[in-house]
Amino acid sequence: MGLTSDKVVVLAAVSAAALFAATIWLWPRLAGRGVGPVAGRVGTMLVTQVAAFAALALSANQHFGFYGSWSDLFGTEHTPGVVVDHDSAAGTRVRVTDTRNLSVHGSSKPAEVGRIEKVNIQGPVSRIAAPAYVYLPPEYFQPAYARRSFPATLVLTGFPSTTESLINGLHYPTTAHRLVKEGRMPPTVLVMMRPTVAPPRDTECVDVPRGPQVETFFTKDLPRSVSGHYRVGVSARDWGVIGNSTGGYCALKMAMRHPEAYSAAAGLSPSYEAPHDATTGDLFGGSAALKRENDLMWRLDHRPVPAVSLLVASSRKGEKNYKDTQRFITRVQELNRAGEPIRVSSIILKTGGHNFNTWRREIPAALAWLCNRISGG
Repeated sequence: MGLTSDKVVVLAAVSAAALFAATIWLWPRLAGRGVGPVAGRVGTMLVTQVAAFAALALSANQHFGFYGSWSDLFGTEHTPGVVVDHDSAAGTRVRVTDTRNLSVHGSSKPAEVGRIEKVNIQGPVSRIAAPAYVYLPPEYFQPAYARRSFPATLVLTGFPSTTESLINGLHYPTTAHRLVKEGRMPPTVLVMMRPTVAPPRDTECVDVPRGPQVETFFTKDLPRSVSGHYRVGVSARDWGVIGNSTGGYCALKMAMRHPEAYSAAAGLSPSYEAPHDATTGDLFGGSAALKRENDLMWRLDHRPVPAVSLLVASSRKGEKNYKDTQRFITRVQELNRAGEPIRVSSIILKTGGHNFNTWRREIPAALAWLCNRISGG
């Protein structure tokens, strides 16, 4: 049974409840003062608490999508995403492995609610292959749009997390469907992924020296591969990127460093530079210059300012990045007043922690903002 399956969560909850009941039942028999009774009381309390904690942890993991499998949890997932098929034809770089129909208001017809396809995207330049989910809006299947090229948005999770959390936890496809129905955004193809395309390492979307070329995968391989398989535009004006936490940093960075790939980006609870910790290791091969190049505040002061639109989201209370976000907004505003082409917008909540509930409050406005700044052909 998978780590995130309902059976595992239910089994853990039932086991915790059964152990609690057994502890209550056995407690009178363990009331003595000897070593045996004391050890029995300690043992039953310890086992019961561990079982309760495991049930809560499994439930939280299923809801928030921190880990997608047992191997992901225990750090034994080391399979590198290396392309083994070097066919240069763009159409072979995206392979559909499964499909599911979105269910909205009782309908599951693709022409009414769209479809989600599970795919494997191969990157011939980066030599990375990674799984993704692609949401195709209902208009994609309607005759009136048969010759239409759609805009596309790359949607990224944080770290650690699972791609499924973008569907089941953050509700991107259903939100996009609703926003289009309300006339708040155009029909848009969503490419949903986690930034960890070289598990288990948190690469922060960096081209790691002598390591995985993650930035190249997202900025060169992915747009070309997806546009070669689906009816989506290939230019930067057709592509946006949005993400939360690590995914938010990746989104902003990719638009700022690669305006030829993405013309707009939204970062929800983003950081503004890559960390150096146990999950990342040294991402820059000891190069201070490369580290600076991936520092977004440094780039605003030391590199040509790109013609991109950016959105940042934070909370006055509950988010650690609030002060950095205000500094980023202020600096972009100064550059804009000086005539530079960069633009910034923001979503600032009064309160909101670094969690799914906060991001669900921000996603509708952020997604509508982003998709109205890109255009299909």
